[in-house]
Amino acid sequence: MKNRFLIMVGAAALGTIVLLVPLKARIAEAQSQVAAQPDMAALKAEIDALRRLVPSQSHAMADVDYHFANLWFAAQNAHWPLADFYLNETRSHLNWAVRIRPVRKLSSGQELDLRPILQGVEDSSLTQLRTAISKQDSKTFGAAYRQTITECYACHKLAEKPYLRPQIPEQPATRMIDMRPNTDWPQ
Repeated sequence: MKNRFLIMVGAAALGTIVLLVPLKARIAEAQSQVAAQPDMAALKAEIDALRRLVPSQSHAMADVDYHFANLWFAAQNAHWPLADFYLNETRSHLNWAVRIRPVRKLSSGQELDLRPILQGVEDSSLTQLRTAISKQDSKTFGAAYRQTITECYACHKLAEKPYLRPQIPEQPATRMIDMRPNTDWPQ
């Protein structure tokens, strides 16, 4: 009987140990997960600090203005590799502007999602500009450029900024880049 009692006590103790080891492991795991979770207030403060580092959408659009104006003069000078460069930069900076602020809040309280608008411009006039550049077709380029301006203005109006009226530029945005093709360099 004594042996049986010792066996039962031993089995009970062993069972307790078997139950406690996984429980201790689970407690330790839960404690490490809690310790790994950042304080929500600190996380919100970090997100707010990062948002302050991102430039405004108008900054990215000023870059669009620069590249799009230079695109016009590169094409007018039949400097097609430079026109291709400025088209790529225009497209890149338009995408950047929309990534900065993909949805604009309108005065009505509604939201204007800029992503499908940009996709429409990319699928239409920017693609036409790409085709005109690849074919080195000045006439098609001019029509596609004007169409792009029309589409840009339509977006500005939808975003309640009708006073932002793009136009054919009168001069390049840069004075440093030579818009003439096949010139000897340096001057």
